Amino acid sequence: MEHFAIFIVLGIVIVATIIAAIFEEKRCGAMRELAQRLHLGFFRGKQRGIVRKYSYINKFHYGRNKYAKNSLFGKYRDHEVNVFDYHYTTGHGKNTRHHRLSFFLLELPAVFPELTIVPEGVFSKIGQALGYDDIDFESHEFSRKFCVRSKDKKFAYDVCNAKMIDYLLSNTGLSIEIENNVLAIYFNRRLAPENIEQNLNHLIEIRSLIPDYLFNRR
Repeated sequence: MEHFAIFIVLGIVIVATIIAAIFEEKRCGAMRELAQRLHLGFFRGKQRGIVRKYSYINKFHYGRNKYAKNSLFGKYRDHEVNVFDYHYTTGHGKNTRHHRLSFFLLELPAVFPELTIVPEGVFSKIGQALGYDDIDFESHEFSRKFCVRSKDKKFAYDVCNAKMIDYLLSNTGLSIEIENNVLAIYFNRRLAPENIEQNLNHLIEIRSLIPDYLFNRR
């Protein structure tokens, strides 16, 4: 009976592995087709160099076994972009947890201080309790729905202008980070391939709402 139970468990593991492989192959194919349609390059394999290149991005500070894969890269609407699945692990042994995200990066023509704009939630409230205060704005709705942090408050206010606030209030699921010469948006899950283009356009729209004078004086 014990041996039979072991065979059942092994069978379940094998079936789950096969299903996961089929799903990954299907996702890879869909991402490749999207890259071709958008005239972007595509690289399927694991890329640890992306994590090293943009190591200052907050999300890249966590965990281990960090890599990007299914990367779409090149020029999109006159901006250099890189879109990819991102993976890292936390915990050890039986408690190992795999985290899978979707990342969108756009290179900026100037260097900026760190600014994060993320939906208000449990973790942001914990940060406030530990002394990491967010920046308040005249729009109480925006301050209620988003946690904004930067050591340079003037820069935060310049970026979060009236048009940017209106845009983000219409797209409350976006998490944004600006640092060095990169604008990033990310999601704490892997987006379906059919949702990639829409959020790539969100990335471009957010870039367009950053005032030109911020680039001219850098």
